[in-house]
Parts: sequence; structure tokens; C-alpha cells
Amino acid sequence: MAAARPIPASSTVQPSGTLAHSEWCARPVCDGVRNADRMGIAFRGEKRLFRKHTSVGMSGSTSRSSARADAAAAPGHYAHRMDVEQRIAKAGGTLTPAERRAAEVVLERPQLVAFGTVADLAEQSSVGAATVVRLASKLGFDGFSALQSAVQRGLARQLRPAHERIRERGNVDNLEHHVQLEVENVRTTLGGLDVATLELTAQRLSAGEASVWVVSGDASLGVVRQFVDDLSTLRDGVHLIDSNPVRVTRQVSMIRAGDAVVAVDVRRYDRWVVDLVGAARAAEPWCLAVTDRLLSPLAGLADATVVVAAGGVGPFDSHVGTLALFNVIVAAVADRVRESAASRLDRAESAWRAAQALVEG
Repeated sequence: MAAARPIPASSTVQPSGTLAHSEWCARPVCDGVRNADRMGIAFRGEKRLFRKHTSVGMSGSTSRSSARADAAAAPGHYAHRMDVEQRIAKAGGTLTPAERRAAEVVLERPQLVAFGTVADLAEQSSVGAATVVRLASKLGFDGFSALQSAVQRGLARQLRPAHERIRERGNVDNLEHHVQLEVENVRTTLGGLDVATLELTAQRLSAGEASVWVVSGDASLGVVRQFVDDLSTLRDGVHLIDSNPVRVTRQVSMIRAGDAVVAVDVRRYDRWVVDLVGAARAAEPWCLAVTDRLLSPLAGLADATVVVAAGGVGPFDSHVGTLALFNVIVAAVADRVRESAASRLDRAESAWRAAQALVEG
């Protein structure tokens, strides 16, 4: 687990646009709030949400930066700290060591605060529940629930359409800022992936008798094509659902119980992807959602959910974290199908050499 970042002495974060949560998610969140930070997986049947105690990626934002000036220059990417971080910075000198530890967790793991409990935050901070309540009071909130509401509002503001973000001057000339953001996308995405979720995913995607169906929103289609190509090299029966309505409808009709469906998208979600996954559920496949939050409509339809970080300096989301996740999943699948995959790769290598298809550099 990454070390918590020290509380900054001062901070300036500009507001961004807002987006409402999907209405469907209200009941699962209420039922599962106590367990919202246990594992990186959402179990649909039990109406409970689980996520590992770690920083979980949120599209359009980053959970850490060593330079506060960068945060001021790129308001869209740090919106989830708006107001709360300012209050922590202002109160920094008055906080006790225990309160500072709790405050650092608030900054580092906003989703833990947004969907967890006083006990969850206290446990992760190694402090008592009373310390969490005192921290909320020192920050000017009327109890923990008010602090929680402020963090939830910040998370809802985090991602806005590209046509809004293009009008902002981000910190695009600072290459170090780009490096920090992309590294954090990978760290946050993989840090939120627990072993149980990875093993379950690898098991489902390596089952030779079952087909794998992958569907993606338009924005993430590039990295998804690479993921599908890698899986197809390892095993048969991997399909990308992407074409005209006639082909898509036919592909959905071929999904069978026991197959695996991998749905990939971040806000704003492609409606056809959400509708397709909803329709595919009738066949009772196992479904994995790769998305930007546990409150996404895809997570509500999935058996398991992995949350990715997609913060980008420019107007578009980054898919580096998603690509890193796919690399890990493919490696886990390869480990399970090593013998058969080796034979497939040997045949491909022989064909490439015979055709002189590759140029050695």
C-alpha cells in the first residue's frame, strides 16, 4: 500500500462541473456501504459492494500529486479534493498527529470516506473513532456524515465531458506532471485489484469450454482491441462485440450460460454498451465490469467489478491504467493455459518465419 502523502501547507483547487449519480445505484450503496472498501469486487446478487482498502481510480482525477501548483493548474483532475482539501490545508497546524493521519487518508482515499463508515476511516488511519469525529469537527463539518457528503459531491464532480475540459488550460507543458499522473493511474488501478478478483477473472477467462465476449465503449475501444487480440492469441473463443446492430444482436444471441462477458467503459457511458450487458444477463454468463467507479451502471449489472483510474491532463481520459490492468489479467490467464498457449505461440512463430512477416531490428 502506498504511503500517505503529507498534508500540504496550502492548496488551491478550482471547481469543476457536476454529474449526478445514476439513480439505480442508491439501494446497493445503502445496503453495502459498510463493506464498500473490503475488496475490489461487487457481488450483484447480494446487493453489496466490496472494494479493497486502497486508493481506487476515478476517471478524470488523480489521488495524489507531489506538487500542489499542478493541482491549481489542472482543476478538472483534482476536483474530488475541492473544499475538503482546502479545509485540511487550513486546519493543518491545529491537527494532532492522530488527526493528521486520518486527514491524510481522507486525501489519499476519498472513496473510502465517501462510501465507508467512521470505523472504516479509523481503521485505515490507525486511530480511534472519536479522532475521526473530532477531525470532521475541526474541518468545519457537522459530524462525519457532513464530511462524507462533501467528499461524495467532490467525487461526482470529477469527470466532465471533453467539450468542457478543452476550455481549461491544464498543466500540459509539465512532463513531470504527466509522468506523475500516469504512474498514479497505474498504481491506483492495480492497487485496487485484490488477488481474489484477479484469480476469479483469470479462472473465468481461461475456461476453455466457455467463450469470452468483450464489449467496450468507444473511448476505450483501442486498449480493448489489444486485450482481445492478446487473449485470442492464448485461446480460442474470444470475441469482440463491435459492429452494426445486426451483427451485435447476433453476437448477443450466441452468449450462453457459463460464458464470460467483459464490459469496459467509463463515464459518460455508451448507452448501447449498458443495454447490451443488460440484455446479455438473460443468458446467465459471468460478467466482469471494468469501469471508473463502483456506482457505474455497468457495475450494477456485473458479477465482479474492477475500478480503473483514468485521469488525464488534457481533455480526454487516459487509458494507461486500463491497459496495465489488461496486461495483468492476460498474464494471469497465460499462466493458467501455459501448455496450450505455448503450442499456439509456437505455431504462430513458425508461420511468421515462413512468411518472413517480421523484420528483426
